[in-house]
Amino acid sequence: MTYELLFDKAPMAQTGGPELLDHDLNKYFPELLKLESSDELAKSAVYREIREGAERILNAVVVENLSEPPLSAGRQPRKSSNWPAAYAAGSDIRALAWNIERGNIFEGIVDALRNHNELKDKDLLLLTELDFGMARSKNRFVAREIAEALNLNYAFAPVYIALQKGSGVESEIEGENTFSIHGLAMFSKWPMKNIHGVALPNGKDKMWGKEKRLGHLRALIADIEHPSGVFRAVTVHLDAHCSRAHRHRQMKIILDHLDTLRPLPTLIGGDWNTTTFNSQNATRAILGYWRRVLMGVKNVVKNHYPHPDHYFEKELFGEIESRGYDYKSLNEIGAGTIHYDVESIEKNNNLRDWVPEWCFPFIFWAANRVGGRVSGRLDWFAGKMVELAPYTAPKTIGNLINGHGTPLSDHDAITLDFRLKVK
Repeated sequence: MTYELLFDKAPMAQTGGPELLDHDLNKYFPELLKLESSDELAKSAVYREIREGAERILNAVVVENLSEPPLSAGRQPRKSSNWPAAYAAGSDIRALAWNIERGNIFEGIVDALRNHNELKDKDLLLLTELDFGMARSKNRFVAREIAEALNLNYAFAPVYIALQKGSGVESEIEGENTFSIHGLAMFSKWPMKNIHGVALPNGKDKMWGKEKRLGHLRALIADIEHPSGVFRAVTVHLDAHCSRAHRHRQMKIILDHLDTLRPLPTLIGGDWNTTTFNSQNATRAILGYWRRVLMGVKNVVKNHYPHPDHYFEKELFGEIESRGYDYKSLNEIGAGTIHYDVESIEKNNNLRDWVPEWCFPFIFWAANRVGGRVSGRLDWFAGKMVELAPYTAPKTIGNLINGHGTPLSDHDAITLDFRLKVK
């Protein structure tokens, strides 16, 4: 089932500064929280009150150019003499994709992006799950503050206006939200042009359940003017609480849109939520869990969770390859990017928001059969007219923690050095 995009109004789409996201919609949140579905929302008087403001926010892209010269100097990528010699035509382009889990551990994330040997000095960052004005991330504008700290150009696309503080342990955070916006972003050392978003229909009613939100996921697209040539970058975050068929449909919408644009070398990266599960609701998730038990726990943990393209999500990956995109050479195949540990209190509390309590003994039993830790690959790159840079390999970067031993995110980062296939 697909839920209507109540706030998708392409003619209202704007790019500009952070002021695009100013609003006073919070005063309507108590009334909105009384509603139990998007159908109720669409028929309500409060929807008519908030619609214009919500559409303005949910169709906007915040763009600011903060990269320092000479990195942003000139507008002729192939000819400018201001770029360092290391950025000659044909040079490698260094990319990173990372779900930073709201940006909650902000200082640690910035430190890793600035100083970690495997994460620093990237040309392109494709980041998912960034907050603006959420108590759980100290009401930061996470995207802008990362760009300021690293001297990068950035674009931020809102996807949800959160009516609450969040799910699981997030709901217990002290303080109140200010702007209550969540989204995804792209960062570049180089000029970014033709920046826009593509709306993706929800696979689950975001007004039903414990965590209510206005909006829908979007892909974020920009043309990057690198000295090697212009290429297109796409930040993607596919739905977690939906069917595999719906994730495939969301990816198809992105690829269909890219087909309408002028041909350019293209890199797609982000969190594709290739969990192998249909998670539209707890019943479907639990039925899927028992199916995997019957397939053999060790078999699924070894051959399917880290390899969703083998069977459960093969339609999505088949769609990518059928459009001329390569993913197999651009990823560390078989390396998990998210890890579930039965001893993690936080993850168990979050899971309780949508899995019945009686299921947990069975979940723990299955996980303990493989040592109590299960890993899946949710984060990916795919590219067209690009190739892996010589003498490099795509990497999955885990064990990212701050000085207190706190994980920076529930996802590992993925990195890729690539070159353009420019005729």
